[in-house]
Amino acid sequence: MSRDHDFDVVAFGAHPDDVELFAGGTLAKSVAQGLRVAIVDLTRGELGTRGTAETRKAEAAAAQSILGVEHRENLDLGDGFFEVNESTLRTMIEVLRRLRPRQVIANALSDRHPDHGRGAELAHRAAFLSGLAKIDTGQEAWRPQAVYHGIQDHWLNPDFVVDIEGYSDVKAQAIAAYATQFHQPESEDTEPATPISSPEFLEHLKARDLAMGRLAGLEFGEGFQVKRPPAVAGLSELG
Repeated sequence: MSRDHDFDVVAFGAHPDDVELFAGGTLAKSVAQGLRVAIVDLTRGELGTRGTAETRKAEAAAAQSILGVEHRENLDLGDGFFEVNESTLRTMIEVLRRLRPRQVIANALSDRHPDHGRGAELAHRAAFLSGLAKIDTGQEAWRPQAVYHGIQDHWLNPDFVVDIEGYSDVKAQAIAAYATQFHQPESEDTEPATPISSPEFLEHLKARDLAMGRLAGLEFGEGFQVKRPPAVAGLSELG
């Protein structure tokens, strides 16, 4: 690990289970490659139709263990109501300067749930502002090298695709840890149906990873978008 950063990757998700859905394979692979990975959930998911904030907390801890992620925390910014403003930006800046990630992964730039787009913008803006020394948080200024936005519910054309062959099963196990949120036959008679609780939704997730992989000539892939194109040293770094 380079001395100029602490975590290699920090993944921000608007709700517990977001990062598992859009980057679970990428995070599991990063851990297997020896990278230091952290997850930061912006809210407790307390407005979710199924389950509670308490069950989501336990499920998030289980998913973290499955992925092998070193650190996870929750900022409790307010499910459904957080905005991109000075207060939330300063909270994010404190986290970025404390964790000092080399790369940031965040929600999709646009998606079905409005929290996802706001979470994406919050991460993007905070990553820039965190590098401004005149913003005083009592910490050293820190700007990540890159912010990558995952693709979650709506189909978006990726700017690049991460090969997750060999890690799709780990991703599926991490998602299944959210037993209150996704299809569980034993709970179908006691919990209300939601757009993500049907068995078809889990099939959709696998199909999307297959489709993303096919775009790049892979078996399984996770797609990401960027606001700033990533730089490479030369063509030899491209697949």
